[in-house]
Amino acid sequence: MKAVVYRRHGGSEELSLSERAVAEPGPGEVRVRIVVSAVNPTDWKQVRGRGAEAGTEVPDTVPNQDGAGVVDAVGPDVTGFAPGDRVWVILAGTHGPAAGTAQEYTVLPVAKLVRLPEGVGFDEGAGFGIPALTAHRALTVAEDGPARLGPGALDGRTVLVSGGAGAVGNAAIQLGRWAGATVVATVSSDEKAALARAAGAQHVLRYPDPELAARVREVAPDGVDVVVEVAAGVNAGLHTEVLRPRGTVAVYGDDRGTGKVSLDFGANLWLNARYQFLVLYTVGADKLRAGAEDITAALADGALRLGEDRGVPVHRFTLDDTAKAHTASEEGVTGKVLIDVTPAG
Repeated sequence: MKAVVYRRHGGSEELSLSERAVAEPGPGEVRVRIVVSAVNPTDWKQVRGRGAEAGTEVPDTVPNQDGAGVVDAVGPDVTGFAPGDRVWVILAGTHGPAAGTAQEYTVLPVAKLVRLPEGVGFDEGAGFGIPALTAHRALTVAEDGPARLGPGALDGRTVLVSGGAGAVGNAAIQLGRWAGATVVATVSSDEKAALARAAGAQHVLRYPDPELAARVREVAPDGVDVVVEVAAGVNAGLHTEVLRPRGTVAVYGDDRGTGKVSLDFGANLWLNARYQFLVLYTVGADKLRAGAEDITAALADGALRLGEDRGVPVHRFTLDDTAKAHTASEEGVTGKVLIDVTPAG
């Protein structure tokens, strides 16, 4: 089978197309034929090694955490899935260096598979893995908020989505609207404003703007309930101006920041503000499963969709061009980067 691998840390030039044997699933494992693989920032950061010296050798590693496809074979004692089932996968690459989705077949534990609803495409199954799981967690960490999402779960609540045209921001808007929230999104350009509106944000604000906090307060006079934050450092001051008492900032990124976040102690103290930092790799299997179930329900309801008409332009690549796909993501292309791996039929 064809598989993309890297053997040392570095840029996308380290990715190469190889021939690998098709592995057999063991007890509790399932082999999936990958139809679509998706690229997220975490994928090219993994290739770079997250601070490792360029050129550091690693075992042959297949990149990409997200993907969707068809069950090809099941191992002994596997129940609940059978060959032919359409599935999306949760953090495939964490199962081992050979388990990423940039290959024609991958073998994963059954716990990493989620059934793809009837009528939902492989693009959505691959494209909403990490972004939607991150957004789901961000929308369910408030002290007095819901632990699960569904229609009505966020009724009466206002969510501020920082970077509403990004992948997580888009998923947060779509999931927030599905759950009944009033969604305010911030963006950096008119083009991105159009995408945030297409995703469903009722209010879209441009930054930088010295009056941004006042504009948020026009929408939410009592303050916002949750901030879904991609730029923790640069927006720390804004949070204390727009949060309601006991409001929550769910932080998943530090875009344009320094890696250090300075907080105004007094302002946050009197707000009883809650900061919840989040990353999927250590969030816990129970949270991932809960998120996957709710995301699947949103997909089935048509509440999560890709495409420019839903605020997510799609950029397609072939498996041979996985290196170009990683470069596109690293250079900050707006939208979702997808890789066509095998035919859908």
